[in-house]
Amino acid sequence: MPDSALPRMPALLDAAGAAALVASYAPVSKGAALKDIGRIDVHMRRFIALSPICLVSTADAAGKQDVTPRGDPPGSFVVFDEHTVALADRPGNNRLDTLRNLLENPEIALIFLLPGTNETVRLAGTARLSVDPALLEAMAVQGKAPKCAIVVSVRQAYLHCAKALLRSRLWTGDYAQPKGTFPSIGRMVGDQIGLSEEEKKQREAATEIAYRDGLWEPIK
Repeated sequence: MPDSALPRMPALLDAAGAAALVASYAPVSKGAALKDIGRIDVHMRRFIALSPICLVSTADAAGKQDVTPRGDPPGSFVVFDEHTVALADRPGNNRLDTLRNLLENPEIALIFLLPGTNETVRLAGTARLSVDPALLEAMAVQGKAPKCAIVVSVRQAYLHCAKALLRSRLWTGDYAQPKGTFPSIGRMVGDQIGLSEEEKKQREAATEIAYRDGLWEPIK
């Protein structure tokens, strides 16, 4: 939708109006009500084993939320049993939003995606951090082990239907944008934080090196 076609800012419901709206929805279907089986079964375990990416949601003690993607080759997410899954903490920008949130609030939620498949797997539970050498070594990619792992104790687990991914045509490429639609991330962030042209070029070069050489361990 072009900016010129945007409507005015919307009117918002008060608490009573919002509660009435929610109450007006049809009752949950029996299948939807029962699909949270609270454990990772054989179907979800296989899905997670094949998945190369999950979205991780956490919040701090005040409830301020963060969602971050975690991507790895298939097989990197480790399912120990019906109630335990682990994911690696790979090198990033060192904001550590997820890890800092977990220090304050162990609640966590995950959505696993599988390219070409429109259904997803949703898990929720509590998380703790681990530096167990055997676990980290098992998570190594190209010989590089993560600094730590996030180990989730699962209390909620279910398969999610395909409607959102079908509507977005995520895997069809219909809405893919050609390369060059946006400037580099180094340049866009440079614009946002007021870097000079030279600093933007330096940031672009550093990002290129990080993408090429720093996927599995920090650039030294």
